[in-house]
Amino acid sequence: MQLPAELTAKNVTRHELLGLKVGVEWKHGKQKGLSGVVVGETRNMLIVQSPKGKKLFPKAACVFSFELPDGSRVKVDGAVILGRPEDRLKKVVKRW
Repeated sequence: MQLPAELTAKNVTRHELLGLKVGVEWKHGKQKGLSGVVVGETRNMLIVQSPKGKKLFPKAACVFSFELPDGSRVKVDGAVILGRPEDRLKKVVKRW
């Protein structure tokens, strides 16, 4: 199975996230308005380069708002992108 070449709102959960601009909100309202560029990803964390340095965000506890190359924004619950990046790219997502 090949990945779609173009990044869209429908395939963002199955696409590479590195280099995308992202806004982060905690599900439980701790902090809002944090933003930056995705520079790394692990199974449970998203690493974001902000003006104040690199910040690590747990995927399960956050909602991410990614800015796509066409300028549109899409909100994704961190639980949907939970898992190793290389395994997530293979996973079939029915609904999110």
